[in-house]
Amino acid sequence: MMTAIQRDELLYLLYEAPEQELFARADAVRRTHKGEHVFVRGLIEFSSHCVRDCRYCGLRRSNSAAHRYRLTPREVIDAARLAVAGGADTIVLQSGDDLACEASTITAMIRGIREELGVVVTLGCGERPPRDYALWREAGASRYLMKHETADAALYARLHPGRTLEQRLEALRTLHGLGYEIGSGFIIGIPGQMPEVLADDILLARELGVEMCGAGPFIPQTETPLGSEPQGSAALTLRVLAALRIALPDANLPATTALATLDPIGGQRDGLRAGANVLMPGFTPDTHRAHYRIYDNKHRVGMDEARAAIEAAGRTHSLRREA
Repeated sequence: MMTAIQRDELLYLLYEAPEQELFARADAVRRTHKGEHVFVRGLIEFSSHCVRDCRYCGLRRSNSAAHRYRLTPREVIDAARLAVAGGADTIVLQSGDDLACEASTITAMIRGIREELGVVVTLGCGERPPRDYALWREAGASRYLMKHETADAALYARLHPGRTLEQRLEALRTLHGLGYEIGSGFIIGIPGQMPEVLADDILLARELGVEMCGAGPFIPQTETPLGSEPQGSAALTLRVLAALRIALPDANLPATTALATLDPIGGQRDGLRAGANVLMPGFTPDTHRAHYRIYDNKHRVGMDEARAAIEAAGRTHSLRREA
């Protein structure tokens, strides 16, 4: 039985291991545990409303310049249909913490997708009352994504006014207890982050028993308190992804849109080579896509770009050419 990786080894992988050696090791682990297939999840951002005031996010409630929208269940189902027609195996419904969006409205989205399209539904709707999570699980949602953002409790509190890391972790535990497959994740290079905390982030994800972990670079959004801070590093993001694969061999790891934003040409291809096995192209309708501005200059990843990244990495997919 393989011994679980410890903090010291994670720090070595993150900051000292030769790059070629690190990526080769991660790729070998990925090949053994996840195979060659890349899963493609169609992402629909259905609401830009948010009651939180996170200091790095363009959807924060204090951002009066943010354009707010909500999609109807029918708009969401129609967008999901396009994603499935192109070969997406899962639909991810994402929003801000929009507590004014009725739980029943999101239930209608889930049921419509399950009944009309028959694919897996993943939610990323932030922190909601446990009764909402239970309602959506009963309606057919299988997975829930909620990043812990940082394992540093003091930094978490500074970045998320009025919220605590423990509240976040309790929400993830509640979701797991309701039978969801849970996904978490964290931000790489966010201002105030100490280098060693990235190892703690990986260990926390393992402790939570996540089935998916999304780690992406910090990218500033102009209209936030951190809007003038430097962005994170694509190179460090790839090292984190490789360390994640080694530490969580069976987890699904996406090559994120944020990575593609930093490196539009090769970011997602290199992410796949560093241990990722998931891409999440966007299917938010064009009329609203630009208004989901969690960070600036968000790169648009569509099915053609996802296919190109997968094939450039020498991996397999189930995407359809006519999409």
